[in-house]
Amino acid sequence: MGRIKTLLKLLLTLLLAALVVCAVMTLPCKLLFSGGDSYRFYLGDTSLNCREVSVGGASAPLTRLLLVGVNGESATYQSLDIDEFISSVNGEIIFTEEIDGSFNYYCKASLPYSIELYGQEINLHICVKDDGVTVGSPIIFGGY
Repeated sequence: MGRIKTLLKLLLTLLLAALVVCAVMTLPCKLLFSGGDSYRFYLGDTSLNCREVSVGGASAPLTRLLLVGVNGESATYQSLDIDEFISSVNGEIIFTEEIDGSFNYYCKASLPYSIELYGQEINLHICVKDDGVTVGSPIIFGGY
C-alpha cells in the first residue's frame, strides 16, 4: 500500500508539472516581431548598462516569457519586405542613414519602447545588409 501511495504522489507531481509546462507554452507570444531567425532581448535601462540575451527563433517565445526587465528586442531575418513590415507596425520612416555597408531606417511605429535620437522619438530601427535584415525596438543595440 505504501508503494502505491508513493507512485500516485509521483504521478500527480509529474502531471502537475506537465500542466504547468503546457500552460507556459500556450500563453500568448509576447514577441514584438514574429518569424525571426534569431532574437536578442535587451535588459537594462540604458544602452550603457544593457545586457543582451540572444536565442534562436524557435526558443524565443519561451525565453521572452521567462525574462524580467526586458526593455527592447530585435529579430534577424534572411529576407524581409521592408515596406510591408513598416506598414504592419503602423510605422513611419523618420530618417535614414548609411553606415559601414548597411542601410538603416529609423521609424516611429506602434511599438512599446522608444528613445530620443537626434531630437526625434524613435521606436523602430531597421538595418538592411547584404546578409539579412535586423529589426529592433527601440533601436538595435550593439553590432548589427
